[in-house]
Amino acid sequence: MSRTTYDMEMEGDGTETADAYARYEAIASSLPASACQGLGAAAYKNHRNFWYPAHQMAPTLAARDTFVARPTDILVATLPKSGTTWLKALVFAIAHRRVHTPVADGAGQRRHPLLGSSPHDLVPFLHYVYEKHRSAAVPHLEAMPAPRVLAVHAPLSALPVSVAGSGCRVVYMCRDPKDALVSLWHYLRKANRPGATAASLEELLAAFCDGVSPFGPAWEHIAEYWRESLARPEQVMFLRYEHLEEDTVGSVKRLAEFLGCPFTGEEAAGAVPEAVAALCGIERMRSVEANRTGEYGVHWKFSNSAFFRNGEVGDWKQHMTAEMAQRIDGIMDGKLRGIGLSLITQPKQLPNEN
Repeated sequence: MSRTTYDMEMEGDGTETADAYARYEAIASSLPASACQGLGAAAYKNHRNFWYPAHQMAPTLAARDTFVARPTDILVATLPKSGTTWLKALVFAIAHRRVHTPVADGAGQRRHPLLGSSPHDLVPFLHYVYEKHRSAAVPHLEAMPAPRVLAVHAPLSALPVSVAGSGCRVVYMCRDPKDALVSLWHYLRKANRPGATAASLEELLAAFCDGVSPFGPAWEHIAEYWRESLARPEQVMFLRYEHLEEDTVGSVKRLAEFLGCPFTGEEAAGAVPEAVAALCGIERMRSVEANRTGEYGVHWKFSNSAFFRNGEVGDWKQHMTAEMAQRIDGIMDGKLRGIGLSLITQPKQLPNEN
């Protein structure tokens, strides 16, 4: 894209003003919109060749310019419905295990935040925090204890400017786009928004293949993080959902290594990695009261239970025709194979998962 309204509006000395967030809203409203109604009654906004759900555009821009990353921060990055909730829980449990042990006590009880709160409350989305507070300065973020574990759906090129130079770690996970699309289809049908009409799976697929999907084109989103993981493996880790499902305990150990807090010999002997995996398992998470009741969201509200459907690898086979699957695979393979990544072959160990 050429210079946008956003680029021109944000030039200057960076002085904060009382109406800073309102300016981001005005900028977002001026951006090109898609005619695709894949999110029901909501449109998509295009910023620098990526499509954003319209209500998340302003908070994403605000976070990009004003969030100050710390060296101890951890960002969990995904496309929607790519195992985000699971990854949030795992990273939180690993990073905070010295304060909140995942191991049961002598009575067989575990008193862990993940057993009383939703992973989305413990690991908030940056765009959600900014949207909720409608502010370009969010004291809540400053008050979070280290290591702060935060989540984004934004492409790497739209991450807060401070991230790259902070030394903080980014954990990115992708999923077979066929499974992710089916999961998104189910998820959107549960949206609690007056007047919203859920798109059919065929409509979502057509838009996806045109590059119009939440934070898409999906192939560009994945490619950005993949390239960065190769260029900066100490700061950016690239995971496959299918690897995590196949070897959860091994993935937990690799995550701990990457996050700079490897399990000690004593922890390994005490089966702490296995305890983390069990604590964050879908059945355990589904049984937590906070995940069975209540709602999450600002502009759109979803039942917390909507985040725990089944998580199965290959669930797309129950909903897609062979032709639909081939269309997605053909596009993704054509876009990604040139950079050394394939999402349609059997997953194999990636460079920074060793």
